[in-house]
Amino acid sequence: MKYTTLPNTDIKVSKICLGSMTWGQQNTEAEGHEQIDFALDNGVNFIDTAEMYSIPADPKTQGSTESIIGTWLKKTGRREDVVIASKVAGPSEMVSHIRPELGFHKEAIEDALHKSLKRLQTDHIDLYQLHWPERNTNFFGKRGYDHAEDEAWEENFREVLESLNEYVKQGKIKQIGLSNETPYGLMRFLEESRKHDLPRVSTVQNPYNLLNRKDEIGLTEIYHRENVGLYPYSPLGMGTLSGKHLDGIKENTRLSLFPQYKRYSNEEAIKATRAYKNLADEHGLSLTHLALAFVNQQPFVTSNIIGATSIEQLEENISSIDVVLSEEILEGIDKIHNSIPNPAP
Repeated sequence: MKYTTLPNTDIKVSKICLGSMTWGQQNTEAEGHEQIDFALDNGVNFIDTAEMYSIPADPKTQGSTESIIGTWLKKTGRREDVVIASKVAGPSEMVSHIRPELGFHKEAIEDALHKSLKRLQTDHIDLYQLHWPERNTNFFGKRGYDHAEDEAWEENFREVLESLNEYVKQGKIKQIGLSNETPYGLMRFLEESRKHDLPRVSTVQNPYNLLNRKDEIGLTEIYHRENVGLYPYSPLGMGTLSGKHLDGIKENTRLSLFPQYKRYSNEEAIKATRAYKNLADEHGLSLTHLALAFVNQQPFVTSNIIGATSIEQLEENISSIDVVLSEEILEGIDKIHNSIPNPAP
């Protein structure tokens, strides 16, 4: 395994992070525990979760993923061996069952954090993230920004940081991060933290993969210049970049069970995936390794969030850390990207 630190901290994390959002629906508690054990045995020390998980959002299973991690922590007593990241949900109809007033106001953060700590059976969360913005902006596959003049949101970046700061001071949160965020949001949070000596954003958890390199347009410059780490999710495009769906959606996979997750399955995305598959074949690589190694090698990436529903998938995903793409392969990737740029933003 390779390691780095969360930007501007001394928290050591593996370059591969174990995603957990299937635990509680597609995976049982026992399978979740097995995945954690396997990941740790292979050098992974970083686990990502969220209060809304498992996926898809469901009041019957909300919080189940954190609970599965919590029972593993209680059973093993290995809290000091893992770095845990979780998230507080922003406003959205899909998670309206979580609390009456969603968002990042003081009461919502207090409610979310303490319930997560209880489910996780721990006294602190190492990286606490805002799952998506409160304001109207373009995320979750929305390509362009449409301004809403009648938007109810009022700018509150400072207030959010002040609320988080209370729990940083108490030791319940070690570092903070954003998710599904834009250049505007990231810079506003950084500006407020500088101006008022408030907690500084360490990471941004955005989608990033061969089919979605949208962050390179406006965010990667900020990552470099401000020393903020990209902490990408969906490096395999919900399984699309494993190549398994090229001849049709496979049964008992996420895309067959939950067809609403078709973000990476449009015609142009499939066309690009075929091209990447051919490139991988030319160089004796699996498409999975090509896709994950591309993300692993990006200098602005702190840790790559991989997820799996089986140990076999998990083993292949983790082993991507040993794959180094040559300049020839990287040039081939850019050639495909330039001909079919960001087909699945």
